Parts: sequence; C-alpha cells; structure tokens
Amino acid sequence: MSKIKVLIVDDSATVRTVIANILSRDQDIEIVGAAANPVFARRKMEKLWPDVIILDLDMPQMDGLTFLKNIMSTRPTPVIICSAHVEAGARDAIKALSLGAVEVIGKPALGIQSFLTENALSFIRSVKAAASANITKLSVGTSAAGKQEATEKLSAEVILPLKPREKTIVASGPKIVAIGSSTGGTVAIEKILSRLAADSPAILIVQHMAGKFTQAFANRLNTACSLKIKEAEDGDLPETGCVYISPGDRHMLLKYQDNHYYIRLKDGPPVSRHKPSVDVLFRSVASCAGKNALGIILTGMGNDGAQGMLEMRKAGASTLAQDEASSIIFGMPKEALKNGGAMRAADLADIPEIIRQFK
Repeated sequence: MSKIKVLIVDDSATVRTVIANILSRDQDIEIVGAAANPVFARRKMEKLWPDVIILDLDMPQMDGLTFLKNIMSTRPTPVIICSAHVEAGARDAIKALSLGAVEVIGKPALGIQSFLTENALSFIRSVKAAASANITKLSVGTSAAGKQEATEKLSAEVILPLKPREKTIVASGPKIVAIGSSTGGTVAIEKILSRLAADSPAILIVQHMAGKFTQAFANRLNTACSLKIKEAEDGDLPETGCVYISPGDRHMLLKYQDNHYYIRLKDGPPVSRHKPSVDVLFRSVASCAGKNALGIILTGMGNDGAQGMLEMRKAGASTLAQDEASSIIFGMPKEALKNGGAMRAADLADIPEIIRQFK
C-alpha cells in the first residue's frame, strides 16, 4: 500500500518543520514537500502532485484562499486548512470550507508548536480522513467539515445516562428530525436544507465543527435556504421550519416537559471523541421522541452516532444513513448500517424528499 503523500504550505519555517515531524511519525504518511507560499508550492506540485495539502491562509505573494480556489477548479485535491487566521475570522474558515477544503484547523497565534504537538493524533487522523475523501463530491461553492477530536473515546453515558423512554410522549406529538455528520457533512447539510420548504419539521443538527465556526456556518446556511437556521441556544423550543445547529463547544440534547420539546445544551467531555457528539443527540431524541423522530446520519469518519441511532431505532424512530456513492467519507454511515441502527441507506439527493414526507 502506497503512503499518503503530503505537501505543507506555510510561510513559517517552524510550523512547516513541526507539522512535518508530527506527520512523519506515522508509517502511512510521507512528506513529499514543504513551501513558504503557494507560488513555490505550485512549482513542487508540477513535479509531484500530493494526495493531501496542508495549507495556511495568510501568506505572501498569494493568499491561501486564492490558491485553494485555484486547486479545486483545476485539479481537486484534499486540502486541510491549518491557520491562525481562522481563529480571528470565522468567516474566512467558512469561506475556505465553501471553496472545497476538507477541514479547517485553527492554530493559535502563540504556542503553535505545543498546540500542534498536543493535537498530533488528531492531526494524523485528519490527514488520513482527507486522503480517503471522495473529493469528486466536493466542488467550488460547497462546504466541508471542520472538526476537533479528543483522543479518549467515551460513550454518551457520561453526558446522558441511558434510561427508559418516557411513556407520556404520544404518537401524535410534533415531528423531530435529528441529523449527525462529520467530514464532508456540511456539503450534504447545505444540499439537504436548500431543498426544504418552510413547513418542514424542526431539524436538530450536530456537525463536528469547532465552536468558533458554528455561528458563521449557520449564518451562511441562512443565505442559501428558505428555512430559519440558527446556532442552538439553551432552552430553544424546536419549531416547524426551523433548524438548530449545535454549538461546536457543547453537546446538544432534546428534552420533553409540559407537553413540549426543548433544547438543552450541556458541557462535558467529548463523546465518541467529539464535542458536540451525534451519539448524545441521538440518545436524547430516542429517550423522549421515539416514533416521532427521524434520524439521519451523513458522511464522516469514525462511528459517532451509530450507537445513538440504534437506540433511536429501538425506540421506534425511523432511521437512515447516507449511502456510500454520495458520501465524501463513508465511515459514520457505514457503522450505523453495520450495527443495525440505520434501517436503510439513501442517496443524498433523495433525503430532502424523505424529510418532506415525514410529517
């Protein structure tokens, strides 16, 4: 099996060296080049095209966004943005995602070396996920996922202990759609939401994305969709025609009290290596919505959401997974199908109609 060829483009020699040292620890990754700016990078790419590009945004001669756009329009290649610039400007991160970046990693302006070293395992996972991405599903004008992972893998039990579903919920109650996604997920989310009408059921979304980006992501979606889309707030009452995106630094749960659903945001450790976690959302929906819910798991690496979806199905909910052909990374959907959580697989293009029929 050939190694994953990685090119690093960053104007900081220190950053280039640190990233190269981190990635070189993995036997499946090979650093094939490093460049101080996109002009030098392009010359290297003419001799050997990489499998994955690590790209900074703020660089001399040509900025990262311009270079990214050029790559995606001429020869689409998995690109991971790693930049201090996105820490200060979430809109630049969302712009990078909209141009086809697979992931955005915000690095601090100070203490970069220690930050990268502490997140080495996550960085390596990101490169491997990017290398396996179906890049043909990413094109200029769409978005991809930016996420942060933890190394310790905990279950939803640390946030929401499993207990029997409340018997007071009746079948005629309001409908709830719960969606979970990771790498490549915002591509799918935008395509789904942009095809839904304002009378769609309330939709709750957990997208693996850093906290500083989720508000900007919701704002972007609002410009492309007829639905009302917002970053969820603690105590929100899910309404028809509204979409609630979990903040990137807290878990989102659905609760039921006094004959209505409401959203609870909860701090705590990452679950299934993620915060927010799809498993946490799905478990909460299973516990209080049951057959009034539709669970959808979209493209992404890993297995977050598979166990929660199984709990939803056992509680009477309808469940489905995005199929392999339309997924950028067929990891999370595959696991949900494998453990029986997802009743079936569906092409991304068919999911809006499935939601429309769920009333």
